[in-house]
Amino acid sequence: MLSDTTADGVLLVDKASGMTSHDVVALVRRRLQIKKVGHCGTLDPIATGLLLLTLGRGTKIQDLLMAEDKEYSGTMTLGVSTATHDREGDVVETREVSGLSDNAIRGAFEKFRGDFYQMPPMVSAIKHRGVPLYKLARQGKTVEREPRLVHVYRYSIDRIALPEIDFTVVCSKGFYVRTYAHDIGAALGCGGHLSILRRVKSGRFDVADAITVDDIRNREPAEIRSRMLSLPQVSRMRGA
Repeated sequence: MLSDTTADGVLLVDKASGMTSHDVVALVRRRLQIKKVGHCGTLDPIATGLLLLTLGRGTKIQDLLMAEDKEYSGTMTLGVSTATHDREGDVVETREVSGLSDNAIRGAFEKFRGDFYQMPPMVSAIKHRGVPLYKLARQGKTVEREPRLVHVYRYSIDRIALPEIDFTVVCSKGFYVRTYAHDIGAALGCGGHLSILRRVKSGRFDVADAITVDDIRNREPAEIRSRMLSLPQVSRMRGA
């Protein structure tokens, strides 16, 4: 059995679809027999990709890691608006999209570049009077939220095959990609939702260097631990 003192650092995990971020934390706690495990930035169950786990004393730098910029690749589906702004929500409106031009689509994306305000969705971890919004949303409740200033550093439109658009976006902390898809759909006048999402990078950490959930389930604890980044390694990678 590993002790907490032998597991201080950061583990890069490629989260599988259908899992919550907490599911991944619980799996690593169980496999490595470590109590102090946290994660840096929630990924919704539909999302895959890079989830940074902090272990042992690594939890002390969790806020620093969470503050770093993120890169996502995803697919939005135009013409269908949902209550949660993603594919799991109830459909609230459908509209025709066949007449949209590539120029119109590029123009809509361009509206959400640089600094702008974004309304956090009800299905988020932000708390209202101590209760996460997603818990209120499950009860059918909606509360007032304050728009938040976010930043898109760059984006690319990787494929247009209406009603789908594949895209990549590099954004600031606190950015909601589901809201980004919803807002671009609204700007186009047809609505839209996020259908696929993958976190590719967080700061200087890349999903290409991450261990898969299957490997965490099936590999020996010592092998999983060997994939951890030590705190000095993390500091060097961040340029600190």
